[in-house]
Amino acid sequence: MTIDPGLPIALLVGLGCTSVYVLLRGNAGSRLPLIYAAAVLGAWAGAWIGAKVGIRFLAIGEFPLPPAIVTAGLGIGIVAILATLGPAGREPRP
Repeated sequence: MTIDPGLPIALLVGLGCTSVYVLLRGNAGSRLPLIYAAAVLGAWAGAWIGAKVGIRFLAIGEFPLPPAIVTAGLGIGIVAILATLGPAGREPRP
């Protein structure tokens, strides 16, 4: 029984994209797990779409990196926009 390499590579691509986001933004606060999950799911979906379309540029086995990185960034962007539009956090207690 072998493990499909799609999920472990998606985890690594999601980690890399999340790291770049936190590096550029400065911090992610309590949204970090949600950002990471969105990046991983975006990378996994992007790799699936890229494989179905036939993108073979910079692929690791059957995992095309460019669409995975782009869709991971889209996932992070969607979470960042929703967090900005959502309600503000609690006010600190005196």
